[in-house]
Amino acid sequence: MKLSISQLTTLRWSIEEDVVAYRKHGFSAIGLWRPKLDELSIEETSVLLSSHGMKVSSLSWAGGFTGSDGRAHDEAVEDAIEAVRMASALNAETLIVLAGGHNNHIRGHAIRLLKYALEAIHEAASETAVAVAIEPIHPGCGDEWSFLGDLKLTMEVLDSVPRADIGLVLDAYHLAINANDAADLRWLESISSDIRLVQLGDARHTPLGEQNRCLLGDGRLPLEELIALLEQSGYDGYYEVELLGEDVEPMPYDEVLLHTRHYFERLLALGNQQ
Repeated sequence: MKLSISQLTTLRWSIEEDVVAYRKHGFSAIGLWRPKLDELSIEETSVLLSSHGMKVSSLSWAGGFTGSDGRAHDEAVEDAIEAVRMASALNAETLIVLAGGHNNHIRGHAIRLLKYALEAIHEAASETAVAVAIEPIHPGCGDEWSFLGDLKLTMEVLDSVPRADIGLVLDAYHLAINANDAADLRWLESISSDIRLVQLGDARHTPLGEQNRCLLGDGRLPLEELIALLEQSGYDGYYEVELLGEDVEPMPYDEVLLHTRHYFERLLALGNQQ
């Protein structure tokens, strides 16, 4: 399994602290968060990552094409194209895209704004090795970030942009599937070829308000079943751990990373026994 840690998991650390600690705990890939890249130049960041043998699973994020964050549509598109260039320079495997909130648009107009942006981003990314992938956000915790609140609508949008090879970010937290629903995961097989990145975070309850993820295995999400199904379906991309919220905020980051490493060691051991 290709494992990575999102920088949102260790939000208060610097990028240097992130890289050193992730490596110490046995992780060889990082999900970069753009605000942290302001600490160093792109060139300095590349040298830092290379010197520690650290790969980049993703760059997060570009988007806001509906004006929900106060930017004009063209500004958001230009910023996304710049994010493609940044991702390429850092050898990031995936650029994560968020649609933007409804912002008083009717759904049809919001989708048109998004489709135009995706086509422009794809044109820029087609000259690089960067995969562009859009992430749906559960409406209970992020409707201001994305009007795409479920996988069904997201896949409908992607299918309506045939000229652009845009993939999907599958975040277990935003799926909000309870353990009792594990048997209903089979439908993911039909979209496994569209998934460019899997993000993992557990939850004790359905998202409501601020994101509140808990340590892997401490919540109600059927993560082991989800991972097993993805592996069986041929998914070979990164599993990027993203943990944030009240449940993990008081914990020392080293403790969070150690627990995450032990979770995957146990998971792999179980897989080898089967």
